[in-house]
Amino acid sequence: MSTPFADPSTLSHEAIEEGATFAPKFDANGLVTAIAQEAGSNRVLMVAHMNAEALRLTLETGDVHYYSRSRKKLWKKGESSGEVQKLIEMRTDCDQDVVLMLVEQTGRGAACHTGRKSCFYRIVEGTHTLRQSGEPRLFDPKDVYKAQ
Repeated sequence: MSTPFADPSTLSHEAIEEGATFAPKFDANGLVTAIAQEAGSNRVLMVAHMNAEALRLTLETGDVHYYSRSRKKLWKKGESSGEVQKLIEMRTDCDQDVVLMLVEQTGRGAACHTGRKSCFYRIVEGTHTLRQSGEPRLFDPKDVYKAQ
């Protein structure tokens, strides 16, 4: 499948790590890991995946799009909940297999489908134990997603 991005296999190691060409390395499933971080607070809101179309749409529209591995389809963040993510800045890591997006989280401010600001609302306390961090729900997912 062709993408609108440069092919990383055509670039040298140095060009990938130090050059000015954006050549995202999609995995065997055509996906790249995407981290959404809140602009200003720098709080990590969520980690998801993007295919080439999601990445292209995000860059073209300024609204963050992802690829849902469970639903096997493209989705615009907030299309159902109203919790749209506006792209402020996108970065890539040294080998271009992850993108980091600084975003403005709109709506009620919840990035997580559970209604919380961040998907990282539980603390790992041991090999079998999680504890709630006290992250409040900003909306009730049963009300927001009842039509789905």
